[in-house]
Amino acid sequence: MSVGLLGRKVGMTQVYDADGVIVPVTVIEAGPCVVLQVRTQGKDGYDAVQLGFGDRPRGKASRAQRGHVAALGGRRQQVRATAGAAAVPKAECEPKRFIREFRTGDAGHGLTVGQVLGSSALDGVQWVDVIGVSLGRGFTGGMKRHNFNGQPASHGAKRVHRKRGSIGASADPSRVLPGTKMAGHYGAERVTSKNLKLVRVDGDTNCLLVRGSVPGPTGGYVVVRRSVKNRA
Repeated sequence: MSVGLLGRKVGMTQVYDADGVIVPVTVIEAGPCVVLQVRTQGKDGYDAVQLGFGDRPRGKASRAQRGHVAALGGRRQQVRATAGAAAVPKAECEPKRFIREFRTGDAGHGLTVGQVLGSSALDGVQWVDVIGVSLGRGFTGGMKRHNFNGQPASHGAKRVHRKRGSIGASADPSRVLPGTKMAGHYGAERVTSKNLKLVRVDGDTNCLLVRGSVPGPTGGYVVVRRSVKNRA
């Protein structure tokens, strides 16, 4: 399939493969994902499929979020119906917490609005890419953020053991160069783990077992797609 799946990182565990070798894996709850919109070249200028994952309580969803997935009979819809315009198809589901689009490149994906995808959609795929937001670590020093060595811990060094040291020359260039590695905000960035082996697919529980670790904290949302490096 040309699209991927949305899911939630459950945690890490260990399983045995067919040869009896223990394999560290990450459990991902991938699905059910609802097709919310189908973008076309003629209408939107590009071909894509929009998926939604995770129900949002109606009481906490705005009218725009509810109208994105269901027909509310608003004024704009009434004007379009009076003018004879075709109604925009809606998925008729609960508002979703996590929504992403997948570029398809053509209109031959065969998906329709309202269709539900589960983990079984990745049957036969051996390698995947997992996209998530890395664990945020707040404001950190140079040793943790850039793996610096720090200052000497010998006699005579006072309260400088974890400082990064000099950040530039004196008279020339008389400034700190842009991009100098210093202390600052670390983590909470979009990270893609590429070419991970898909160990097991459980269609009953919509769970994927991916070898190794994936970005993000436990419970964080992730995007699982077919690997762009290894299409096996």
